[in-house]
Amino acid sequence: MAAAAKYNRGNPAVKRILQEVKEMQSNPSPDFMALPLEEDIFEWQFAIQGPRDSEFEGGIYHGRIQLPSDYPFKPPSFMLLTPSGRFEIQKKICLSISNYHPEHWQPSWSVRTALVALIAFMPTPGGGALGSLDYKKEDRRALATKSREAPPKFGSPERQKVIDEIHEQMLSRAPPVPQLLTNETNTETNQLPASDTSDEHAHKAVEGVNTSGSSSGSIDNDLPRPDSESEIAQNIVEAPAEGVTNHSRTNTSRESIPGIAPTQLNPVVEIQKPKHDRLLTLAAFGLTLAIMALVIKKFLKINGLAGYIEGKF
Repeated sequence: MAAAAKYNRGNPAVKRILQEVKEMQSNPSPDFMALPLEEDIFEWQFAIQGPRDSEFEGGIYHGRIQLPSDYPFKPPSFMLLTPSGRFEIQKKICLSISNYHPEHWQPSWSVRTALVALIAFMPTPGGGALGSLDYKKEDRRALATKSREAPPKFGSPERQKVIDEIHEQMLSRAPPVPQLLTNETNTETNQLPASDTSDEHAHKAVEGVNTSGSSSGSIDNDLPRPDSESEIAQNIVEAPAEGVTNHSRTNTSRESIPGIAPTQLNPVVEIQKPKHDRLLTLAAFGLTLAIMALVIKKFLKINGLAGYIEGKF
């Protein structure tokens, strides 16, 4: 990179970032592409392909990574720019590989590691995490098709140039979006996996890589190997359910993503009352009727109409 000359190569963060840029260029992945900006190597633009055998397959999803000044000892932040039905756009998302959970980050992880994990996170339920969405499968597939039409518009002309370049290259190798079958729609529409099957607040988002790096150790040779990418994605560890509450959010309207009409949900909750509660209710109702009968009888008697009740008239 031409602009790299203006950075202090003795700075650990700069040294690590330039190392990752070189590794990305020498070992490109068919599943993602990422480039730092010429004027700011701490900001990266990226695009990932939707994971295979999912409703995201064939989609091209752009995003932005912001690396901290003390990278890789602290984690980056992530923002998605392409509507997917899984993550909100232009909002930092909460993942165990992001700056929302620095306690889980390991200096041996890299931008490559994070992107592989991000792809693996896409088919998992949002679980109410910050920046997450839970759209229906057919809506997500429609957005996957739409994502191929044009790259998102974001930021300065320099950023847009990088985004356009990445989109063109990703589109040239992206598989087509599979069609959603009718029976698949009927059985899977609006059904989300159980909340305990996956969680974005994992104790470790990535395993199967070299985790020997530490905040006090050397980082020169700690980058995970490209051939370990599939193993990384397969070893995302589930987190306890209570971790979700740390960065929970309210339900986000589906209107926040263009092209998808909101669906009205009318959940019906049936509360089964205990048996003794029903008996008490019936007893109270009977007592009320008896009191009303006595009041009516007394009223008629006072007004000289008691004979109607006793059958004398």
